[in-house]
Amino acid sequence: MKLNNYILVVVCFFGLVSLAQKNKDQQLMQKLIASNFDFAAKQYQFLISNTPSDSLPRTFRNNKNINTDAYWWCSGFYPGTLFYIYEYTKNPKILAEANKKLAVLDTVKYFTKNHDLGFMMFCSFGNAYRLTKNEYYKKVILQSAKSLATRYRPNAKVIQSWEITDGGLRQKGFVGPVIIDNMMNIEMLEWASQNSADKSFASIAENHANTTIKNHFRPDYSSYHVLDYDLNTGEVRKKVTAQGAADSSAWSRGQSWALYGYTMMYRFTKNPDYLKQARGVAQFILTNPNLPEDKVPYWDFNAPDIPNALRDVSSASINASALLELAQYTSGKEKKEYLEVAETILKVLSSPKYRAELGKNGGFLLMHSVGSIPHKSEVDTPLTYADYYFLEALLRYKKWYL
Repeated sequence: MKLNNYILVVVCFFGLVSLAQKNKDQQLMQKLIASNFDFAAKQYQFLISNTPSDSLPRTFRNNKNINTDAYWWCSGFYPGTLFYIYEYTKNPKILAEANKKLAVLDTVKYFTKNHDLGFMMFCSFGNAYRLTKNEYYKKVILQSAKSLATRYRPNAKVIQSWEITDGGLRQKGFVGPVIIDNMMNIEMLEWASQNSADKSFASIAENHANTTIKNHFRPDYSSYHVLDYDLNTGEVRKKVTAQGAADSSAWSRGQSWALYGYTMMYRFTKNPDYLKQARGVAQFILTNPNLPEDKVPYWDFNAPDIPNALRDVSSASINASALLELAQYTSGKEKKEYLEVAETILKVLSSPKYRAELGKNGGFLLMHSVGSIPHKSEVDTPLTYADYYFLEALLRYKKWYL
């Protein structure tokens, strides 16, 4: 056999082996996704049974389900998760529960007291509108965007996170607190501009994102949690944490919000600055020496008791979803790395180490998330947003990579 023919045979052989392996991997992921949504539909029946009709689930602690009203910052994740389950399973009982909870949330569209309207109303009504195209849902989202826009402070070019009527914030001297979490809520503003004649929503979102790039990040692309602004001059008064290990530490979920937020902003604007920021944050997370091998972060990248620190599954869920989208905007080794890490996270979170048994965990899907260790709140518990971004990531994988 001539050398060129031999080389061609070898290349074809390894090509076929690679294709066969790819098909096998895809089949495994298809089974993983199907298994998780089958489990989610069954498991959420338990959560439904543990949730009063006028409430929304918050967490499960000490063998007791903890519920909340519509004005809790995470109230939109439960109905949003139900819509994700319905999207895959078409289970009518799941849809009925989702619609009931939208009715509970409806009045929140006029809420103006904090920045979390995106979490509350876009994760819920946004998914509802995407799947049904019900015009009323669109009206709710647009009104919610108007309410969120009232929190914009034009001199500082930021959306103020919280009011300073709270005694604790006043005692600490805050005047204009802005947290990295805000990057998630501006998605609703971008959507509102795309789906209405009011382009000021997008202007607010982009001004906020630009100011956050300028002030919130360190040279290594890690993010502070809370900045306090002089709302008249835009001067940064302090850079601190609320939920992290220290002011100078990298609180894990904060890094995840940044990764997801700038990836999302690139989707809407195609501004290369946002893509650069997302890639930089991804690099910080994925090359961090304190990122565990299974890619489920410790609650803070600088937690003092690593490797015995608690993990935060919610951070891992957000990262998986964000990396799957970021891979859409990159290529080569970078794209491959993002996909591999996202796959690893989805497989790990589907394992008994992190996914609950049927009928356990209060009806939530995932275990071992961390709300706020400094506040001793929701520590090593299930959280609604961990479930939400886990299922979002599974759906994204199915739509984009299978």
